[in-house]
Amino acid sequence: MSVINALILPLSLLIDRMMGDPKTRFHPVALVGSFIGWWGRPAAWHPAVQRVAGVVMWFFTVAVFALPFFLADRYLPWFLLLVAGPFFLKFCLAWRSLEEHARAVGDAVSRDLGEGRREVSLMVSRETGELSDEQVLSAAYESLAENLVDSIISPIFYFGLFGLAGAAIFRAANTMDAMLGYRDDRERIGWFSARMDDLLNFIPARIAGVLLLMYFGARGRFSPAYEAYQRDRRKRPGINGGIPMAILAGGAGVQFEKPGRYRMGTPHRSLREGGPEIIAAVRAVTITFSLAVMMALIILGSVTIDTGI
Repeated sequence: MSVINALILPLSLLIDRMMGDPKTRFHPVALVGSFIGWWGRPAAWHPAVQRVAGVVMWFFTVAVFALPFFLADRYLPWFLLLVAGPFFLKFCLAWRSLEEHARAVGDAVSRDLGEGRREVSLMVSRETGELSDEQVLSAAYESLAENLVDSIISPIFYFGLFGLAGAAIFRAANTMDAMLGYRDDRERIGWFSARMDDLLNFIPARIAGVLLLMYFGARGRFSPAYEAYQRDRRKRPGINGGIPMAILAGGAGVQFEKPGRYRMGTPHRSLREGGPEIIAAVRAVTITFSLAVMMALIILGSVTIDTGI
């Protein structure tokens, strides 16, 4: 099975590069998002039970979403799994669409700042109506940096460990955090989703950080990338998202800014100039990590065959 998974991974990434993310309400992640939106309304629960409801529904949502992935992994013949598996995994990750969204914001800003603000509002939850052009681009590239972990490294990491079901469990958990993990009226019902997302992303975020430092080190930019990591990674709330953001800002020589909240990196050039470097770094880390997971799966499969385990 490990060898089959080693083939599923590159095929899934190839499908992603060819198709991107289909914009349909029947996408499995869109469907689970609709389900989360239904049960995740604070008004649907008495305040006294919201915290417990958030825990119970987290496990229920994960189980419902991951079940088809588990069944496919467990019961499909290997030749059918090799055909269907890449599509199952593709549902759990997004690579091309992240680049497309960032580029779309850059193109929109170059035409009209108002258009850029509207475009980036589709990517981030912050208020965008008063952002400057650099702040609009910052929001877009910050989202790309954070989603390097959420949408690429973590799904692949859990796929490597636990197969399709592992990737599905992470995708459901991350979607719940994205929809409920806020310090507002959703805090009581979303607290467990936020904690589990922190836990599940803990190792992948640090893997991404190491790979980004290696990338910028190979380009002679290790020192500014590492300095930004040391100085800025804790400026963003949470224990994971600040790692790739700080390293990308420092390594690319740009500044990420959320007005009134934080600034990361030292602006040696504008985000319009440094944006392509950020996209290139994300692409390089994605390919490097995918190759590493593929090799690990092949080696594991070979050992399993040789030992008869």
